[in-house]
Amino acid sequence: MSGSLRIQRGGDGDPVLLLIHGLGATGDVWQGLHELLPGRWPGRWITPDLPGHGGSAPLPAYSFGALARAVAGAVPATGRLVVIGHSLGGVVALSLASGTFGVEPAAVLGLGIKVEWTDDDLARARSLASRSNPVYSTRTEAAERYLKVAGLTGLVGPDQIGTAALVQAEAGWTLAFDPAAFAVGAPDMTALVQAAQGTVVLAAGERDPMCSEGSLRRLVPDPVILAGLGHNAQVENPAALLVILARL
Repeated sequence: MSGSLRIQRGGDGDPVLLLIHGLGATGDVWQGLHELLPGRWPGRWITPDLPGHGGSAPLPAYSFGALARAVAGAVPATGRLVVIGHSLGGVVALSLASGTFGVEPAAVLGLGIKVEWTDDDLARARSLASRSNPVYSTRTEAAERYLKVAGLTGLVGPDQIGTAALVQAEAGWTLAFDPAAFAVGAPDMTALVQAAQGTVVLAAGERDPMCSEGSLRRLVPDPVILAGLGHNAQVENPAALLVILARL
């Protein structure tokens, strides 16, 4: 733990790799990449649970800036910093890249960021934010709900969910995730990319229904499209990120 955040760490020295998960998930989605980093990443890595997710405390209100500010507090003050963020985590990574929050990433990879938002998308998110998490009689049922919220159904089994994602209540099991985070809103991606101080790479799985190559090309000239992968490419094939990481 660091302050109010649950944080996983590994490696030693510089540079520092910061890994930020997406909405509804926890830092455990980077486990596959964690296992590949020894011998491939020369420094240390840091993986927080975002506020209101997993083992991290909730916020009174959610915004990209508030999430970035919380994560920035976990980053060492010295050393070269590279950030990989998935989905919502990608927006947080780009927010950090502005330099506004006291850290200065040398490079940022935004993976699977939802760029295009409709009024219906935003209305649905606000509706979800107003609901309480259901309580389930078994851990398996709660784990299946977590997988659905995090977009991991079919990629991870309910019995593989770590302890941070779920909470045992008196009446059963529920999610640790704070549904109010659904109301974080839509990012101004053009402004975020333009404000970034370091290198920015945007990427998505070829089969990601939330992030198309065309939407990314309107922001950067050379997005990376990961063949055969979907929205949670870092879970489906974490090795695919090593090639991009070498560029950063």
